[in-house]
Amino acid sequence: MIIAILLVVILLVFIYLLYVPVILNIDTVSNEYYLQIRGLAKASWEKHEVEIARIKLRVFYFNFYFYPLKSLRFKKIKRVKRLSRKKHKLGFREYYRLASTFKLKKLRVDLDTGDFTLNAKLYPVFALLNYRFGGMHINYNGRNQLALQIENRPIYIIKELLTIKN
Repeated sequence: MIIAILLVVILLVFIYLLYVPVILNIDTVSNEYYLQIRGLAKASWEKHEVEIARIKLRVFYFNFYFYPLKSLRFKKIKRVKRLSRKKHKLGFREYYRLASTFKLKKLRVDLDTGDFTLNAKLYPVFALLNYRFGGMHINYNGRNQLALQIENRPIYIIKELLTIKN
């Protein structure tokens, strides 16, 4: 009986992990950079006083800190001979279908290239993109900002990969 309940709980957790949204957020205005599995974990890139940056990993309500640049050591890497495998090359169409599973939740671009003529040339391009996506602007004030939020679910990626393989 206990084994059956345990198997059901494991199956429900697995199904939950397939359908839970995974969110990538990049916001240069508020300096928020994170990858979040909603309800489970969140990994965010933060500035630090001593180190250049740190990663704050929040799993449930526990916080862990990692310093990715501190652990970098430049060693001579030995090359390992790998077994030959059949390579499956993906074309442009497959990459496009895989990218189409992602949902663009928020996009805001505010760009100044520093060159008035290039800004003037980019203005109609951004106006056209603004018609399709919204939130794309050219400015002449020296402001460069990006706010991007992308969401996907693992089940969508798996389904698309399975249809690509066949």
